[in-house]
Amino acid sequence: KLKQLNQFPDFNNYLIFVLTRLKSEDEPTRSLSGLILKNNVKAHYQSFPQPVAEFIKQECLNNIGDASSLIRATIGILITTIASKGELQMWPELLPQLCNLLNSEDYNTCEGAFGALQKICEDSSELLDSDALNRPLNVMIPKFLQFFKHCSPKIRSHAIACVNQFIMDRAQALMENIDTFIEHLFALAVDEDPEVRKNVCRALVMLLEVRIDRLIPHMHSIIQYMLQRTQDSDENVALEACEFWLTLAEQPICKEVLTSHLVQLIPILVNGMKYSEIDIILLKGDVEEDEAIPDSEQDIKPRFHKSRTVTLQHEEERPQDPDDVEDEDDDDTLSDWNLRKCSAAALDVLANVFREELLPHLLPLLKELLFHPEWVIKESGILVLGAIAEGCMQGMVPYLPELIPHLIQCLSDKKALVRSIACWTLSRYAHWVVSQPPDMYLKPLMTELLKRILDSNKRVQEAACSAFATLEEEACTELVPYLSFILDTLVFAFGKYQHKNLLILYDAIGTLADSVGHHLNQPEYIQKLMPPLIQKWNELKDEDKDLFPLLECLSSVATALQSGFLPYCEPVYQRCVTLVQKTLAQAMMYNQHPEQYEAPDKDFMIVALDLLSGLAEGLGCHVEQLVARSNIMTLLFQCMQDTMPEVRQSSFALLGDLTKACFVHVKPCIAEFMPILGTNLNPEFISVCNNATWAIGEICMQMGAEMQPYVQMVLNNLVEIINRPNTPKTLLENTGGASPRRPLSPLSLPTAITIGRLGFVCPQEVAPMLQQFIRPWCTSLRNIRDNEEKDSAFRGICVMIGVNPGGVVQDFIFFCDAVASWVSPKDDLRDMFYKILHGFKDQVGEENWQQFSEQFPPLLKDRLAAFYGV
Repeated sequence: KLKQLNQFPDFNNYLIFVLTRLKSEDEPTRSLSGLILKNNVKAHYQSFPQPVAEFIKQECLNNIGDASSLIRATIGILITTIASKGELQMWPELLPQLCNLLNSEDYNTCEGAFGALQKICEDSSELLDSDALNRPLNVMIPKFLQFFKHCSPKIRSHAIACVNQFIMDRAQALMENIDTFIEHLFALAVDEDPEVRKNVCRALVMLLEVRIDRLIPHMHSIIQYMLQRTQDSDENVALEACEFWLTLAEQPICKEVLTSHLVQLIPILVNGMKYSEIDIILLKGDVEEDEAIPDSEQDIKPRFHKSRTVTLQHEEERPQDPDDVEDEDDDDTLSDWNLRKCSAAALDVLANVFREELLPHLLPLLKELLFHPEWVIKESGILVLGAIAEGCMQGMVPYLPELIPHLIQCLSDKKALVRSIACWTLSRYAHWVVSQPPDMYLKPLMTELLKRILDSNKRVQEAACSAFATLEEEACTELVPYLSFILDTLVFAFGKYQHKNLLILYDAIGTLADSVGHHLNQPEYIQKLMPPLIQKWNELKDEDKDLFPLLECLSSVATALQSGFLPYCEPVYQRCVTLVQKTLAQAMMYNQHPEQYEAPDKDFMIVALDLLSGLAEGLGCHVEQLVARSNIMTLLFQCMQDTMPEVRQSSFALLGDLTKACFVHVKPCIAEFMPILGTNLNPEFISVCNNATWAIGEICMQMGAEMQPYVQMVLNNLVEIINRPNTPKTLLENTGGASPRRPLSPLSLPTAITIGRLGFVCPQEVAPMLQQFIRPWCTSLRNIRDNEEKDSAFRGICVMIGVNPGGVVQDFIFFCDAVASWVSPKDDLRDMFYKILHGFKDQVGEENWQQFSEQFPPLLKDRLAAFYGV
C-alpha cells in the first residue's frame, strides 16, 4: 500500500500534515507517520518535488516545539535525516533557526530544538567543523556552553551532549573555548540529574584522550570525582565513569597520578565486578541444567572467518594485534558492555601498568573473596584473579601452587556461573600451569576441564571449550600422552552439544590439531575423530554458514594428519571446488542482473580456498591427482581477480601451496598468473600483498631460470615495498615511546625473501638493483631464525653480490650483520659467506678493513672472527 501511495508526489505532504497538524490523532499514529516520511526521505528525497520539500522543511521548523515529547523527537529525527542527505548546505537557514529557537521562552521549543541539534551534531560532526558550511561551530559552541547553566536538567544534558560530539575530532571552535568548557563541566560535577552526570563523565573521559594537558592541573580532584562516580547509584553513570580508568591506563602519566589513589580505586573496581541482580536474572544464573534446550538463532553471534595469511615457519612470535584479542570476560550473552566487564577490563589494564605494585591492595581482598560462602562474591573473586593474570603474573607466582588447586576445585562448584568463570580464569594461567611438571597441575586441570566440556550447562560447556583451546595452544605436544582421552571427550561432546557450542567445539578440535601436529596421525586417533566430523560435513548443506567453522577445523586437521587424511580427501576436495564454483557463478549472475539475483556470500569461497590450501599443505604431492581431475586452476584464475581483497588473499595462499605441492599443474598458467600477481603487490592491502609476494617466491624456486621473462613485472614493486618507511605510526605509540630502531613493515620479511629468491634464479636481471634494496633486505632477514626460506634468500643475495659486488659496498656492514645472524648455515652457504667476506677484506686491504671493522658492535666482531676468521 505504501508503495502505491508513494506514486503520488504529494503523499509526503499528507505524512508531514499528520505528524505536525493532525492533533486529533493519538501520538503514536502521528509519530509513525513521521517515521514513514523519514524512510521516504532516506530512500528518495532527491525526487521530491521542490514545493513538497519546502513544505516539509517549514513544517518541521514550525513544530519543533510540539507539546508532545514523542512528536518533538520524531521531528528531530526527520530534520537530521533531511540534513544528512547533503541538505545542510542546501538548507542554510536550518542551523541559525534552530540556534535561535534555543532562546525561546517556551520550554518545549527550546528542548525540541536542542534535541534536533544534538542529532545533527551526532550525524554531521565533521561537516559542522568544515569550511563547506562556513564553520557554524564558531557560533554554536559558545552558544551551547551558555546552556550548561540552564535550569532544566534535560537542556543541560543536551548542551553537554552536543559539545561532546566535537571532542574526539578536536574541533577548532571547541579547542578555542576549551578552558571555559572544562570550567563549566566542573561546575556540573555534582548535578542531581544522572543524565547530566553521565555526560560530564563521558566528556572527561574523552578529554583525557585528546586534551590531557588541560586536565593535568586538576588531575587530583578529577580522580577523586571519578572515584565517587564509579560508585554512582545510577549504573549508567558508574559505567561512564569506569571508562575513565581504562583510558587513564593508556596515558603515560597514569602511574604518576594514580599511585596514591590505588588504595581507594582497587576496592571500588573489585566491587564493580560482582554480578548485579539483573545480570543474574538475564543470565539465568539459577538454571543449572539447560543442555537439552535448543539454542535460539539470535543467540549465535556471526563468526568471521580470518582469511589465510601465509607466515614463515619459524618466524618470531608477533605481538598480538589488539583488535584480535578475544573478549575479556565470558558473559557474552550480555555482550553489551556493562559495569562488571568495564571494571574487569580496567583492572586488567591497570595490572599491566602497575604490575606487582597492585598486589598489596589486592591480596587482602582476594583472600576474603575467593573463599567466601556467598557464590556471587566468590565468583567475582575468581574473575579478579583472571583479570590480573597477565599484568601481575610475576607477583602471583608464589601464590599459584595454592590457588590453582583451589580454582580446579571450583570447576566442580554447584553454581554454573562459578564453574564457567573458573574455566576462564584457569585459562589465563595456562602458561604457568604448563611450565610446571605435568603431573602437578596440567593433568588434574585437564581432567577437570574435560569433565566441564561435558557439563550439563551450556555456558559452562562453552567456557570449558574456550579454556581448553587456550590450554592446547600453551601445552602443544605436552598433550600427546593424553590424546586418546581428549579425543574421546571431544567426540562425545559432538552428540551432546546444541548448535552454538558445536561451533566452539570445532574450534577446540582445530586448535588441538594445530597444537599436536603430526602426532595426531595415528590410526586409532583418526578412527575416533574423522567419522563424526565427516558425518557433520555430510549433514550440512552447501549454503549453511556452519560450514565455515567446520571447514576451518578440517583445514587444521588435514594439515596435521598429512597422509592420514588421504581416505577422506576426495569428497572434501570436491566439495570445496564446488563451493568456489557456485560462488563465482552467483557473483557473475549478480553482476549482470543485480535486480534479479542476490549478491553471494563470498565467505563460502574464501573458507573453501583456505581448506584447499590446508589439503595441499597436508597432503603434499598426493594432492596432484585431485588437482588433475578438477578445474581448480581455471577457478583460481578468476578468484585471483576478485574485487574482494580477502578472496584474492586466500587465492594467492592456495597458489603458493599448489606451487609447492604439484607445480606441473601450475606451470602452464604462469604466463596468465604472473601479471595478476604483479598488480597485487600493493602494500595498501597488507595481507593480499604478503600472500602474493610469498606465491611469487615459491614460483621462482620451481621455475628457475625460466622465471626470466617475468622478473620485470614484479621487481620494481618489490623493491619499492621493501624500502617503504615503517607502516602505521600506531606501532610506535603502543610501545610507549619510539623504539630505538624503526620497526619493520610487516611486509618487509616476505618481500626480502622473494627478492632473494628472484635473484637466486635470475641474478643477471636482479643484481643491477642490489644497491637499492640491500640495506632494508639485510635488516629484515637478520631477525628470523635459520630456515629454508632464509637459506634460499641468502643464496640469492650471494649470487647477486657475485654479479654486482659494487652494489653492496656502501652497506657492507649490514651484510656482515645479516650473515652473523645465522646460527648454523649449510656448509656450501657458509662457504659463500666466507668467500664474500674475505674477498671484500682482500679488496680493501688490511688497514682499511681494520678501520671498517672498528665500527662493528663487539658481538658482531666476535661472531665474524669465530665463524669466518675475519
